[in-house]
Amino acid sequence: MGFYFDKFEARQPEPPLPYSAVTEGIWQFLAVIAMTLGAWYLWWRWTQSLNPDALWYAIPLAVAETASYFGLGLFVFNLWKVKDYEQLPPPANFKDVVRPDQAEDRPIKVDVFFPTYNEEVELVRLSIIDAKKVTYPHPLELSIFVLDDGKRPEMQQVATEEGVGYLTRSSNIGFKAGNLRNAMEQTHGDFIVICDADTRPFPTILEHTLGYFRDPDVAWVQTPQWFFDLPEGKRLPEVWGRYLKAPGRWLGKGVEALIGEVRVGEDPFVNEPKMFYDVIQRRRNWANASFCCGAGSIHRREAVMEAALKCYADTIEAQVGKQSKQLQKLMGNAELDSELVQEMRHQVAGEEEFTPYRFHVSEDIYTSIVLHADQDRHWKSVMHPAVESKMLSPQDLLSWTVQRFKYAGGTLDIVLHDNPMTRKGMSWAQRLMYGATAWSYLGGIWNMVFLLAPLVYLFSGIAPVSAYTGDFFKHILPFLIFMELAFMVGTWGIAGYRSKASYLSFFPVNLQAIWTVLKGEKIKFPVTPKDRQEGNFFHLVLPQFTVIVLTLAGLVYASVQYFVLGNNAYSLGGVLVNIFWGLNNIFALSGIVFAAFWKPEEEQQYNEVIA
Repeated sequence: MGFYFDKFEARQPEPPLPYSAVTEGIWQFLAVIAMTLGAWYLWWRWTQSLNPDALWYAIPLAVAETASYFGLGLFVFNLWKVKDYEQLPPPANFKDVVRPDQAEDRPIKVDVFFPTYNEEVELVRLSIIDAKKVTYPHPLELSIFVLDDGKRPEMQQVATEEGVGYLTRSSNIGFKAGNLRNAMEQTHGDFIVICDADTRPFPTILEHTLGYFRDPDVAWVQTPQWFFDLPEGKRLPEVWGRYLKAPGRWLGKGVEALIGEVRVGEDPFVNEPKMFYDVIQRRRNWANASFCCGAGSIHRREAVMEAALKCYADTIEAQVGKQSKQLQKLMGNAELDSELVQEMRHQVAGEEEFTPYRFHVSEDIYTSIVLHADQDRHWKSVMHPAVESKMLSPQDLLSWTVQRFKYAGGTLDIVLHDNPMTRKGMSWAQRLMYGATAWSYLGGIWNMVFLLAPLVYLFSGIAPVSAYTGDFFKHILPFLIFMELAFMVGTWGIAGYRSKASYLSFFPVNLQAIWTVLKGEKIKFPVTPKDRQEGNFFHLVLPQFTVIVLTLAGLVYASVQYFVLGNNAYSLGGVLVNIFWGLNNIFALSGIVFAAFWKPEEEQQYNEVIA
């Protein structure tokens, strides 16, 4: 059976970004300047620049700028420095990865879990085959298990044919987290490798990661997720030449001569895993705040079980305490009999679920929070910088939207009900790191303001500032310039604009996640499709498309009003600022709109042939 990604099998991941103390020092210097200039700009905005005749417009924009600046500060803190853990030699024996009082002279046991529900069974087979190729320089008890919540005979047959374990259960309670719990109850590995159905581990995954567990306080190691099937795209001269012939090729070459190589159709959904894993997650190591992202992670069973037991006990005691207070009120604040309290404890224990992995749509980050907050053990997490597996990327906008909504909604649901920023046991640095993640998902609110704000000026000539004069440019330009310079250096050459554009265009999904959580609706557990979904996905980008159309109309309207009709409600500075602002918004949103119509190259060629 062939798959669309067969032609990409020979691809190899890029190595981790090299560390440079000089580059890091320059980044920190520029970041401090940028943040200082940003504070100066915001002080001016609030104290001197608000348009008193349009406070209904000026204040919301200033609030959005302030919220964005606060998020920028959290992001600077996240990216502040690199402190990779030392990659130690692979342990030879179980006694090398535990405390001396736990030592046993035996090989290490590792279980590899492949949770699956409805994925193509032959796709899961590929993952199993690669897992069987894992090598290790010392004796090792490696067991591979398919955790099938789909209860499919054909999946069981594949597991039997490949000689690996097959585990299922009678109900799907807890979804993936419940599936993992069921597997942990029936297996005995010292370490657990968590994979998705399409995660294909490299032979070196254990050899390169188990060394971190020589530190008995390391609870889990996360490795980068690498989407090996991302489209390569086509060079700009080739694309423009297809439609404009020779002039298009010349123009494309001219653009690339100025800004470097440009590829159209490369990663149409802007996954940017390298930015997330190699920069954002990796730079959380120094604060012990890199969180688990599920697939491609290796867990110490003891850590997961110990933290789960403590959380289970704490939950029971909290419920007993709550019920005891309610009962005391009914009894006139009389002391409760100890036997009655004990009976309540037994009853609550019977009703409460014991969950090694939290029953939640974002079970990975939730379990990370539980482990990081363990005040007795102070468990550590490690972000391993090198790619140790390959995965499949979303192949259509529907899959992309499902995935992003789960991330946003799951994280915000945790913040609302079990906020890591106020949880006991967290260090101040860990609180800020988790805060940065949560704050980023609230960005849909102020991003919507940034998208709508230029429309007000373009259609009405009403400005949010007292005047677009030299004073305005004196305050905002230094901040914007140093901020761009700082992040150019701070991200070590990874192009940052694609990530910023993706973040801005993500606003409808963020807003939907915020509203769903505030309404108290449960974030569901839809499996991200591994196959390309057919259909028209334009409805998913209607908000972005509407903003683009309105902005284009506003640019034309304002230009005619000022340059042709001489409308005094507009100013040259105001028109230029809002034209630039509007064009930036259009360019940022256009990527996701085009993604709604994106099709793999083979599908495009087939459609052209039948047309």
